[in-house]
Amino acid sequence: MENDEISLKELINKAKEWYWFLLSKWKIIILVGMIGASIGVVYSLVKKPTYKATLSFALEDEKNGGGIGGALGLASSFGLDLGSSGGGIFTASNLTELFKSRTMVEKTLLRSVSVNGKNISLAEMFIQNNKWREHWKDNLKVASIEFLPASDRKNFTRVQDSVLGLIYNKLLKEELSVGQKDKKISIISIDVSSANELFAKYFCEELAKEVGKFYIETKSKKARINMNILERQVDSIRRELNGSITGVAIANDNTFNLNPALNVKRAPSARRQVDVQANTAILTELVKQAELAKVTLRKETPLIQVIDRPILPLAKERFGKAKGIIIGGFFGVFFTVIYLIVKRILRSLNA
Repeated sequence: MENDEISLKELINKAKEWYWFLLSKWKIIILVGMIGASIGVVYSLVKKPTYKATLSFALEDEKNGGGIGGALGLASSFGLDLGSSGGGIFTASNLTELFKSRTMVEKTLLRSVSVNGKNISLAEMFIQNNKWREHWKDNLKVASIEFLPASDRKNFTRVQDSVLGLIYNKLLKEELSVGQKDKKISIISIDVSSANELFAKYFCEELAKEVGKFYIETKSKKARINMNILERQVDSIRRELNGSITGVAIANDNTFNLNPALNVKRAPSARRQVDVQANTAILTELVKQAELAKVTLRKETPLIQVIDRPILPLAKERFGKAKGIIIGGFFGVFFTVIYLIVKRILRSLNA
C-alpha cells in the first residue's frame, strides 16, 4: 500500500512538473497556435467550394406475381424457358459495387455532354476542371491525348488507359460515394462531389443511366433471347401456313369438275388441308408463347426507378473560416506540445 501511495504521489508530481514546464512555454504554444489558425484561414480562402450532386433510386421488387408465375409455369410445361429475374446478382450490395466498378465509371467518362455549346466527353471535362494539361506541357506524349465522346475503349493506348485509371482512382477516393442510407430500405443514393457544378450533375446522372442500361441488358437478356427465338419461329410457321393455304387453293383449282370416280386426284388437296390444320395449331401455340415471352420481358425491363435527381443549383460545401481557425489552431498547439515534450525527453536521456 505504501509503494502504491508513493507511486501515485510521484505520478502527480510528474504531471505537475510537465504542467509547469508547458505553462512556461505558453508564448511559443500560443504563437504557433496563432500561426496554425492563420494557415487555416488562408486555406479556407484558397480552397474552392465543392458541389454535391445526389441521385436516389429504388430497386425493383423481384418477387414474381401470381399471374406471371402461372404464365411461366404454363410455358415451362411446353419445354420453353422464358427467363427469370436476375436473382441474387443485383441485390442492393452488389448493385452498389457495380456503380463503383471501373468498367461502369470509364463508360460513363466516355459519354458525351454539352459544355458551352460544345460536345465533349466527361473524361475531357474532368481533365479541364483539374487543369491537368497545364502539368503535362513538358510531356508531349501525355499532352496530346484526347478522349472523344463515345470512343472505342478497345482502341485506347497505354497512356490513355493510365490517365483513365488516374481519373477513376481520384473519383473513387474523393468524389464518388454510393450506398444505402438504411439496410431495411431498398433505396440507394449516389453522391458526386466536385469543384465544377455541371460535372457533378452530369456525372451523377450519366453514371445512373450507364448502370441502368447494363442492368437492363443483363437482367432481361435470357427473356429477350427467348422472345426473339419465338418471334422468328412465329414468322417461319406463318409463312408455311400461307404456303399451305395457297397450295390448297391450287389443288382445288386442279380438281374442279373432276369425275367423282377419280378420287386419287383429290389426294394433294387433302394433304394440303392437313398441312393447313397442323400449321394453324402450331402457330396458335407459338403465338401464345410469344405473348408470354413479351410479358416476361416487360416484367424484367423496369429495373431502376429514379426518385430524386440532382437539380441546379447544387448544394455548396465550403471550408469555413471558423472551421479553419479551430482546426489550424488545434493542430498548431497539438504539434507544438508534442515537439516540446519529445525535445525535453531526448535532452534528459542525453544528459
